[in-house]
Order: sequence, then C-alpha cells, then structure tokens
Amino acid sequence: MSELPQDPDQNSTPQPAQPVAEVPSHGASHADGKADEKAAETAVEPVASEGTDASASTAGVTEDKVKLALRRVKDPELNLNILDLGLIYAINVEGVDISIDMSLTSPGCPSGPEIMSEAEQQLKAMPGVGNVAMNLVWSPPWTPDRIEPRVRAYLGF
Repeated sequence: MSELPQDPDQNSTPQPAQPVAEVPSHGASHADGKADEKAAETAVEPVASEGTDASASTAGVTEDKVKLALRRVKDPELNLNILDLGLIYAINVEGVDISIDMSLTSPGCPSGPEIMSEAEQQLKAMPGVGNVAMNLVWSPPWTPDRIEPRVRAYLGF
C-alpha cells in the first residue's frame, strides 16, 4: 500500500479524504414545473464518518458486537486477544445488559485484574450498553485446548 505524498511545508499527518454525499431536494423542479424525478431516484444517503456506526444505537447490543469489543482486549504477556485465547466462557446479552463469564490462564495470573478491567471498559464503551457484569469462573479450568485452533497452531501447540 502506498503512502500519500507529503508536502514538506506541512507538519501534520495526511488524513484520508472523507466521503461527501449530497441529498438533493426532492422538491426540486425544472422550468416546466415537474418534480425532478431523476434526483429522487439518485438520492444518496449521508455517509457516516469513519469510526462511527450510524446504526449502533438502533441495532442494539448483540453478541457479535460484544465479541468484537472483547477481541480488542489482549493478554499483556502473550499479546493475544482474550477471545482467541479461550478465556471467554459465556456471553449473555439481555437487552442492553451484558454478562460475561471468563477465566484466566491460571488462578495466580498477575495480569488477571488488568485483563478483566480492560474487558469491562471495552464493553462499557460500546454504544447503547447498560450494565456490564464480569464473572470470573474457574470451572472448567482453562487449558490450551480452549485456544482457537489457528492461534494454537501459531503458538506451536
């Protein structure tokens, strides 16, 4: 992928062009007084800016959106996300409330509080989320068998 050429006089990072969409007035008319049907047929919906989900508040909280948020949480020692590591045992979404059952690689995991806190923060930052409950469970105990197969192969298990 090629980078955008930089102007040596600029001290800022180049920003990608934002899409611009115009919605023509449906009441526009030609000189003959008839509504511009072509404009109505070619109306373009406004484009949401990058990084926002225009339908997030209307679509509600889903298990898939929860999984996406949890994939951003990494075990700091392994630098792998907690979902692929198999640390997430259950995801329960009831309306806007989320309940997560998760484990750690061991009861003495020094990163446990950090991982759980980050997971909770990522979930609370999702649009439309109400209460978030993080439940630490030890049964069944975590084993490397819970790691996603592609990640397990990458790790050499």
